[in-house]
Amino acid sequence: MLDLPIRNCVTDKLNVFGFHDEPYGVEFAIVVIVIGVSIGYFITRYIIVKIVNNILHKTNESLFLYLSSHKVGQKLTVLMPVIVLDLLFPFALGYNTQLAYITDKLLSILIVTIFTSMLFSLLDALNDMAASKDATRRMPIKSLVQLIKLFAFIICIILCLAIFIEESPVIFLSSLGVATGFVMLAFKDTILGFVAGMQLSLNRMVGLNEWIEMDEYKANGTVEEISLTTVKIRNFDNTVSMLPAYALVQNAFVNWQGMSDSGGRRIKRAVNIDVNSIRFMTDDEIESLKSIRILREYLFEKSSEINMFNEDLDDIPHVCNVRQMTNVGIFRAYLTAYLRTHRNIHSHMLSMVRQLEPTQEGLPLQIYAFTNNPSWAFYESVQADIFDHIYAIMPWFNLRPYQALSGHDALTLASSNPQHLS
Repeated sequence: MLDLPIRNCVTDKLNVFGFHDEPYGVEFAIVVIVIGVSIGYFITRYIIVKIVNNILHKTNESLFLYLSSHKVGQKLTVLMPVIVLDLLFPFALGYNTQLAYITDKLLSILIVTIFTSMLFSLLDALNDMAASKDATRRMPIKSLVQLIKLFAFIICIILCLAIFIEESPVIFLSSLGVATGFVMLAFKDTILGFVAGMQLSLNRMVGLNEWIEMDEYKANGTVEEISLTTVKIRNFDNTVSMLPAYALVQNAFVNWQGMSDSGGRRIKRAVNIDVNSIRFMTDDEIESLKSIRILREYLFEKSSEINMFNEDLDDIPHVCNVRQMTNVGIFRAYLTAYLRTHRNIHSHMLSMVRQLEPTQEGLPLQIYAFTNNPSWAFYESVQADIFDHIYAIMPWFNLRPYQALSGHDALTLASSNPQHLS
């Protein structure tokens, strides 16, 4: 029999009642084991577990539900009878030293295994409870749980080996220190992943349910899971990308969560205007545009400003000397007012219409504004409606959008000049 303090204490108590370390028969061994295991199971199942469940049910019902779903109490109920069995079985088999020796080792290994399994279930329950409270969004709790599981599994293996060969676990731990290089190589991804997870959390770089884009890995979607070594991303085409956790630290990526949290999504698109359609506006044309409600204030103020400037001129009233309004300038003012009064454009974010550098495709007039809803479908709908309106309203300002000559245009020109056909 192994020299265990608890078992020695049990042996001493049995000796007090007249039981000694000698053969008692199979019947007596069965009776002792059944009674001991039954008492251990009854105390654990109907006293300890029940009391703990009642306390948790009253104080923290969510923790009680998660512990129940992962069967932590059931594993504890199994663990205690096995511990009792480990204390009594070798004593009952004292007449057979070899059998008691083997049984003691197997039961000790079983205790370590059950305890490790119970610890895993407890960690899973805590992880699920943290996820339900949205605590895992910014903290890599799953990575931490997996790391603890890894260490617990290694300790479990070391304890089982120590029990099997009857050596101190310290010897195995010291041998691991000698093999540090091998351990670092074998668990390189695990170590890098954990460090990366802590950096992602502490620097608030990414969290669960956030939209990120990483061109290097062709990932563009929502983060579904951050584990010890990988990050799972559900792309918008419903494919799944699995990225190394440390890749998010070592490589550049875009986190769109700030856009979602801001409540606005940016529109940044230009319409190219044919420069041949840009000209000065006549007084009659300006007068006709005053019927547009959102342009009235601008036209009145601008007309007054230009008239005052022109009246102060002492030079010849040449077209190059006087100031005049252009159709593209009025159109830009119209679009600015249009965005300002649009119900789907965010009123507290930057909104403007600006000219970009002219190209061989015309003069780009860019719309820069934010929708008041970051939803993708809503954003695309608002953007399309705005540019539908822009293209449709341009002729009222005598402007034309630029469009390259197409095959249909060539056929139309050729058919209008049949004498050039040969």
